Amino acid sequence: MTTQTSIPVLQPSDDESQPLGFVFSENKNVIEHSHDQDRAILVHLFFSSHKDVENLAEFKTLAESAGVEILSTLTTTRSAPHIKYFVGQGKADEIKQAVEALNATVVLVNHELSPSQTRNLQSLCQCRVVDRTGLILDIFAQRARSHEGKLQVELAQLKHLSTRLVRRLGNQDQQKGGAVGLRGPGETQLETDRRLIKVRIQQLQNRLAKVSKQREQNRKTRQKADIPTVSLVGYTNAGKSTLFNAITQAGVYAADQLFATLDPTLRKMQIQDVGTTILADTVGFIRFLPHDLVSAFKATLQETIEASLLLHVIDVSDERKNENITAVNQVLDEIGALDIPSILVFNKVDRLEGIAPFIERDEEGRVTAVYLSAHTGEGIELLYEAIRERLRNEMIVETVLLPPTAGAIYTLFKQQNCLKPEQFNEFGDRIVHIEVDKIQWHKWLKQYPELTEYIAFAKWYLEA
Repeated sequence: MTTQTSIPVLQPSDDESQPLGFVFSENKNVIEHSHDQDRAILVHLFFSSHKDVENLAEFKTLAESAGVEILSTLTTTRSAPHIKYFVGQGKADEIKQAVEALNATVVLVNHELSPSQTRNLQSLCQCRVVDRTGLILDIFAQRARSHEGKLQVELAQLKHLSTRLVRRLGNQDQQKGGAVGLRGPGETQLETDRRLIKVRIQQLQNRLAKVSKQREQNRKTRQKADIPTVSLVGYTNAGKSTLFNAITQAGVYAADQLFATLDPTLRKMQIQDVGTTILADTVGFIRFLPHDLVSAFKATLQETIEASLLLHVIDVSDERKNENITAVNQVLDEIGALDIPSILVFNKVDRLEGIAPFIERDEEGRVTAVYLSAHTGEGIELLYEAIRERLRNEMIVETVLLPPTAGAIYTLFKQQNCLKPEQFNEFGDRIVHIEVDKIQWHKWLKQYPELTEYIAFAKWYLEA
């Protein structure tokens, strides 16, 4: 958890390109973390007679993922949020008493609070108050490992913080000086903070634009080479990284916790009748995912937007799987990826009795879902088969006469497992029959122009 929210640390700089003669410290986060474990009071409101206890259970898991100790959970029911405290006056007093009695260091609220509601609760309870968005941002800050991930998290933190700045106690206005024309009140500390945050946000956006440009260049290279991309998406903790490791043996960090993976990972894999394919592991989604995070992680989510096929990973043992599917589809719709072809991958079938891995098809025989267990490896071959069916294009059947000097081409055919019956003629030439994906075949024609002659030789020989 966080111990305080502050403006990024400023240090003097002689670089004229830096605004105001200051530079933001690169080794400081917007939100500083404590070495001591935070002690938290959880607060949740039910807005209907039907109590969404699953949402509360998920919030507890979020708090545990942030590394806090949960002291108590307070709930209440209201028809609408209170304008001052979000909760009612009586419940706010109860939260204050719980903080004092249990010596809590933070109050976590499972809703999005307005800046004024946050300040009012903090003033009443005399401790930090963090809403759902702030908690998720804190978890992302802990999980970010790559340079790009840290930039994206800091950008989301600053956007969230920019609406929550308050005037500091005391007279901290900047006086302009006593020269003629410069007398009078100067810039307030609040205005300075806002300006510095605005400058830093612009710096981060410029850096992320460069990263996005590099990723876009890589995607264009893959598209030019007709290399399809398969992207893993799904609710957080559905087993995406475990499935990614089971397919690619990449050794990506996977754990039974929310948002274990933030940074995207790409690996090559070979699919029969398709050829080289890129598999992408991306950040998991969650209900009420903060819009600032979606915006900040746009470059990362671009791998999903540009994918040829989505594998929507679902924890089949989760009672809330239908709600999770809806939450993921909402985020996909928000980023413009809802219309991309997808396969539902129901993971963790090993946790259920009487369900063996299988492929589910629609009335037309198209693959719609695969049931498997990434943990045990059961059903992985079925997933390969499903990907192959959804990605492969029109098949080309050709007969090629390969001279002894064309060993490299024959090896290529064999690696792609596209060889049919073959024979030798009296001159030692190899006559092979192949069946291969149309896109892959056109790639080979570009790579080996002599294939056109070899096809003509085979046709001439067989007709002779």
